Amino acid sequence: MRLISLIFAFFIASIFFVSGQGIGGPGTIKDDGRFAASTKQVNQFFRRFNAEESPTDGNKRYYPGDSLYHNKALRQGFLKVLFDNQTSSISPDLKDEFQKNVLSDQYPQYLNFHREGWMAEVQADFIFKGKRETATLVLKLQPEGLGYEWVIDKVSFPPFKDLFNKPVGDSKDFLHPLSHELGFMNLRRAFQDSKMPEAFTKSSFEPDYLTLFLYEMKQDNVRFETVKDVKFHFFQVEGWYFEVNQFNRPGFNTGWLISNLVKLSPGDKETILKYIYDQE
Repeated sequence: MRLISLIFAFFIASIFFVSGQGIGGPGTIKDDGRFAASTKQVNQFFRRFNAEESPTDGNKRYYPGDSLYHNKALRQGFLKVLFDNQTSSISPDLKDEFQKNVLSDQYPQYLNFHREGWMAEVQADFIFKGKRETATLVLKLQPEGLGYEWVIDKVSFPPFKDLFNKPVGDSKDFLHPLSHELGFMNLRRAFQDSKMPEAFTKSSFEPDYLTLFLYEMKQDNVRFETVKDVKFHFFQVEGWYFEVNQFNRPGFNTGWLISNLVKLSPGDKETILKYIYDQE
């Protein structure tokens, strides 16, 4: 609970960080950097992507029925400055194609905070058996009561990387198919004689590192230190994947910005998800 509370506090701090505003009217937003610099809230990224807040006053929200709610021209202005324009290698042509897809008259696409299709990736430092280690945590939103909560869905932790190395082929030890006739007395091979008891599990066995991580924490072998970095992965725009990072640097192009953009081909989503979840 301590780990979850600390990470949740970090997210609350990032979401409610107050920043200044100052841009032009709908369709006239200029990418002078000042607008991008003010996108200091993750929730604000959602609102601007969808055109659900005023371009001149970030405290003013637009709701269904307001004339500028989801206004296409306003969205176009917002989208142009929600990219990392200093360090990312996203080509202008790819940005244009993405924006045309998002702003389509027939099927405009929006982000939804409470909908599946996005997740957080958190890099956090822990002390494990006296040594500092960095864990990668994947967090997702889930309904809770009348609201939502962030929950830890997966952990990648370097000390666990080579903990399970299940042998295959001729090198794999096994229990003889007639072991039942011996009352499984040969289980000694798996539990006492073998240094790889995982070799005696079913072929589809996959270690549950999150359970192991939480067990080590309950045994006081893992102690939380600090959050180092946070980024978000989005699959909510059909046919696209993009990554949002926070940039804290001199100048105006800072805040929560799109740092990576991929037009998905068949199988790409599964490959990206596998990379996000399987970073051991």
